[in-house]
Amino acid sequence: MSGIVVVGGGFAGVWAAAGAVRLARDAGRDLPVTLISPGADLVIRPRLYQAEPDRMRVPLDRVLDPVGVRRIAAAATAIDTARRTVTVAGPGGDPEEIDWDRLVLATGSTLVRPGLPGAELLHDVDTLRSAAALDSHLNRLPDLPAGAGRFTVVVVGAGFTGLETATELADRLGALAAARAPGERVRVVLVERSDAVGPELGPGPRQPILDALDALGVEQRLGVSLSAVDPEGATLSDGTYLPARTVIWTAGVQAGPLTAAVPGTHDRLGRLEVDANLQVAGVPGVYAAGDTAAAEAEPGHRVLQCCQHALQLGKYAGHNAAANALGLPAAPFSATPYVTCLDLGSAGAVFTNGWERRVVATGDTAKARKRKVNELFIYPPTDDPDELLRQADYRFSVRRLGEPV
Repeated sequence: MSGIVVVGGGFAGVWAAAGAVRLARDAGRDLPVTLISPGADLVIRPRLYQAEPDRMRVPLDRVLDPVGVRRIAAAATAIDTARRTVTVAGPGGDPEEIDWDRLVLATGSTLVRPGLPGAELLHDVDTLRSAAALDSHLNRLPDLPAGAGRFTVVVVGAGFTGLETATELADRLGALAAARAPGERVRVVLVERSDAVGPELGPGPRQPILDALDALGVEQRLGVSLSAVDPEGATLSDGTYLPARTVIWTAGVQAGPLTAAVPGTHDRLGRLEVDANLQVAGVPGVYAAGDTAAAEAEPGHRVLQCCQHALQLGKYAGHNAAANALGLPAAPFSATPYVTCLDLGSAGAVFTNGWERRVVATGDTAKARKRKVNELFIYPPTDDPDELLRQADYRFSVRRLGEPV
């Protein structure tokens, strides 16, 4: 038996591999589990808006090797669901086919970059490489010639990522300027095509967000979009030109392109429709997890492309792929109660419960919770197979991430 092959080394992929191993061991059965990922690390993607993003990673081999998961360092380029193969391109570029008995697709999401003049000048925090490039760029700002826009950052998109990036940079830019260019103007400008910040977050947390933006001096340009970028600034759709040496794009993500290789129904984000056990609808043996899965979180609500759901989806998908391969009962996906914890830089954070995003904590209290999530809860155990498999239980997320503030 070819066993379980997991494609993707993010949160969903790591926990899918661990979940499959856990069930097989509990059942006393032998089931090979392989993870395919081009990178050697699990990137802690929710933290890439912070300084020194290169620190935000965990070696995959320290997580999965102790439980016997084989890792293939390669990029998956094609999936053949009829022949049950994945084609990969290794470091040398030569294609190789990997057979699978059950497949878990957990290739995450990618930023949708705009096709506008100067788009190649845009920064982002979508990947470790791009976040590290932005970090280096910001640290070089004091070395640029003085002038309008040297310490101005335009953040495009006032959604979750844009808000966290803008509020983080407000203090960071101020510290850079104070140390190397005292007296030079510092600006963070948040551009949003909607008429409100955090449009997808709804009205619940909006006032605490607005209060934080005001406290940090983050400017808002609402009801406009980005039209063009040049090395000296950004042009908005209303004709406004903002002198800025840094423009960051955060507006919109789609499921990774490999999802298109799997037959079935895809939603508007490119995610695959799945059944209650996270098997891709109409495609036996293929499971989707994380940002590739259009799963139901609860009646009337689909999972979001977020860390909270990726962790849970991975554990269930790995468990159910292994259960299907071993002839054991599946565990229908059940999401923990949805919560949101939005970092607002030195202004604290805002923590909400439920899909209506009822505010339950702000300021320092919410910030402490955010730090717990970012720096503890989402990190998998390293060099500790027993603890990893304990947490790989799909029920563990209910106890851990659903705990009160």
